[in-house]
Amino acid sequence: MNLLKIAAGAAVIGAVSEYAIASYFFNRTMIRSNAKRENTQKMAGTDWDKYIPHIRECKEKLAELPHEDMYIKSDDGLKLHATYFPYEGSKKVVICFHGYTSEGLNDYSTLAIFYREHGYNLLIVDERAHGQSEGKYIGFGCLDRYDAKLWIDEMLEKLGEDCKILLHGDSMGGATVLMTTGLDLPPQVKAAVSDCAFTSAWEVFASVLKNMYHLPPFPLLQIANQMVKRRAGYELDECNARDEVAKSKIPTLFIHGNADTFVPCSMVYELHDACKAEKKLVIIEGAGHVESCYRDAKLYEGEIESFIFPIMER
Repeated sequence: MNLLKIAAGAAVIGAVSEYAIASYFFNRTMIRSNAKRENTQKMAGTDWDKYIPHIRECKEKLAELPHEDMYIKSDDGLKLHATYFPYEGSKKVVICFHGYTSEGLNDYSTLAIFYREHGYNLLIVDERAHGQSEGKYIGFGCLDRYDAKLWIDEMLEKLGEDCKILLHGDSMGGATVLMTTGLDLPPQVKAAVSDCAFTSAWEVFASVLKNMYHLPPFPLLQIANQMVKRRAGYELDECNARDEVAKSKIPTLFIHGNADTFVPCSMVYELHDACKAEKKLVIIEGAGHVESCYRDAKLYEGEIESFIFPIMER
């Protein structure tokens, strides 16, 4: 009898401990005010110090260009923000989606200058619960794909039916872009660039728990998923970019660094293989998470020039 009591007590303690860990994971990861960029950078392991001077220089150039704040209302009532940089006389626009815990102008200062040099209007988005956009809970692409569709509609209204739209995203923004390509998009969306995207929130969190925290995903993710469903209104495995690209008709450039310890490089092979649209895969040697465009800018930009830009001119 005593052994049964001890066993029952141990089971209760174990369940309480699992719930507490899952709750900590949910609160730190999903809630805007607790999700800190410095924590993400530590997990990503990329040495940003060597790139900071160049990033700063590009930000200063970008700030001097004519630009305006734009706002839309999400389907669930959030006020969402983006910064628009017009290029006079151009009908081409790239809509940019940043990574987890970042914001648009942080991730796209250097690439914005690159796209401007090629005659593109820029719409640099703050995804929900990031930057100047409203939202308490982070969407991890599952919710953001619908916001992306609204931004596409906004560009159609602003630039006209004869515009040409390119989607570009990194990390969570890359997943957002790929998940968006699975939606019913207007023909003006010509191409997409996905940099170090994950397959799904569930799968990337499972990888982080196992490889960085040395914790078993089960049952922590199952418990956390119920919290996400109840409070944020979606599930961690609700949308998988691998499934969405299988439905996509949008030509897509997949980019990933083979030294990425945050989003495993193996995920890009899954995504590329699943994609049924015109596609190309580029692996940047030695690049960590979101480092590819800095580590080998010549290769990165060259692949956009050779694969994406001709598609945009069709």
